[in-house]
Amino acid sequence: MTSRARNVAIFGSTGSIGRSTLEVIQASGGRLRAVALSANARLDVLLDQARLVHPRWIVATDAEAAAGFPGSDLPKGTELLVGHEGLHKVVADPEVDVVVAAIVGSAGLASTWSAIEAGKTVALANKETLVMAGPLVMRLAQQRGAAIVPVDSEHGAVFQALQAGRREDVKRIVLTASGGPFRRHTREQLKNVTVQEALAHPTWSMGPKITVDSATMMNKALEIVEARWLFGLEVDQIEVVIHPQSVVHSLVEFQDGSVLAQLGPPDMKLPIQYALTYPERWDGPAARLDWSRPWELEFEPPDRGHFPALDLGYEVARAGGSAGAALNAANEAAVALFLNGGLRYDQIVPACRAVLQSHSFDPDPTLGRLLELDAWARTEVNRWAQVC
Repeated sequence: MTSRARNVAIFGSTGSIGRSTLEVIQASGGRLRAVALSANARLDVLLDQARLVHPRWIVATDAEAAAGFPGSDLPKGTELLVGHEGLHKVVADPEVDVVVAAIVGSAGLASTWSAIEAGKTVALANKETLVMAGPLVMRLAQQRGAAIVPVDSEHGAVFQALQAGRREDVKRIVLTASGGPFRRHTREQLKNVTVQEALAHPTWSMGPKITVDSATMMNKALEIVEARWLFGLEVDQIEVVIHPQSVVHSLVEFQDGSVLAQLGPPDMKLPIQYALTYPERWDGPAARLDWSRPWELEFEPPDRGHFPALDLGYEVARAGGSAGAALNAANEAAVALFLNGGLRYDQIVPACRAVLQSHSFDPDPTLGRLLELDAWARTEVNRWAQVC
């Protein structure tokens, strides 16, 4: 790390990852500085954040919402930028060191792509970027000299454990999953799951979409795909295990049988801070494990029949090409329908499977083609919901 502060742009600063990132920055003693914040429509929260940290820029990505934004209320020295052009301007600035990609869903792909194209270090919380366009993104990062450091707790754990050995000596990685609130539910019970029940995660505090994904284990399906491209693994080297306590965030097994795990409370501030300060480690605001009390850590293999999303994840990771974009968009649309009362909880994964199977697979799509497919898959989910 250099003596000057590391300048951080937080895309999606009003979400759970963005808010935790600001906590990490504020606790850094001036070694990290938030120079840019962005939000889509929650501009009142964005303004409060700007008054707190005095960034150089704030970006309102929703032009309609930005039209009524009181620019005169901004702190002195803070400039308002609008739309995706504003995000592109931020990442192009040579003073920006790290871009935290925390815009939820496929909406975060374009700005993450721009950050990688600009050769930045990207603290990647937007797993959809690699699910949709993994090979394209990793190729671009290599060409532009960009670094991608994972923020997801599972991939951040793998990233840390990998520091202990040579990549060629890795036998497999094991992604842990809490199993969510419904892992003991019957099929009949799953038909009657309410939105309120689905949003009550037993161990993590997250946004609505990610919380539902955790319940269906679609988040783990997407993480399988992400890990495939991020770490350059074969699909058979990626496994999933249920770990209800959410203390072991993932494991790496080496060829000699040694298994290394990264542990910590379910607190996103730790992987966020490591992504911002890598390869250094600082004291920070993340919670600590309490070793003065007894611990019981449970592990069990997932019931693939109960969690059919996992099979979709492995299928998409093997297929590559356009499959990830189809699955991701279908899931985003299906979860949105569920949250708005347009789809039952137990229909989310079947809707995704139907769209994945019916899409026109492209083994080597362009970025433009992936975005077209994203729009098509969303329409297909809505059509599927209407006839079911």
